Amino acid sequence: MNGRFPIAIHILTLLNKANGELCSSELIAGSININPALARKEISNLRNHGLIISKEGKSGGYILGRPAQQITLADIYSVVKEHPILGVAKNTPNPNCPVGKQINKNIDTLYADLDEVLLAKLSTTTLADFSDQFD
Repeated sequence: MNGRFPIAIHILTLLNKANGELCSSELIAGSININPALARKEISNLRNHGLIISKEGKSGGYILGRPAQQITLADIYSVVKEHPILGVAKNTPNPNCPVGKQINKNIDTLYADLDEVLLAKLSTTTLADFSDQFD
């Protein structure tokens, strides 16, 4: 498990609450309380997936790439997910063991099922819905 989803949703919520005003990476990093380089790394990923638009230059910054009503939490999760939510074992099971030779296939099936449930739930909430929780 990593912290990319909460960072991404924080960035996008902040941009949504800015109502089209450009936000700098320093402002975003300050809101999240992380190093600006880490914020820019996630901003770059979100921009590469069309969730953020950037304006370069001294008066530059970032805005949402599309309306918050058209971005679901599933969209956000999909662009930041690197590993299964429950983690990945670093060992290689014993192929001569009746459990070891089949465990990864069965875990992969379980993870696919969990992802399906998670994405279905996250698809029911838009960034606009999530943002409405903030003053």
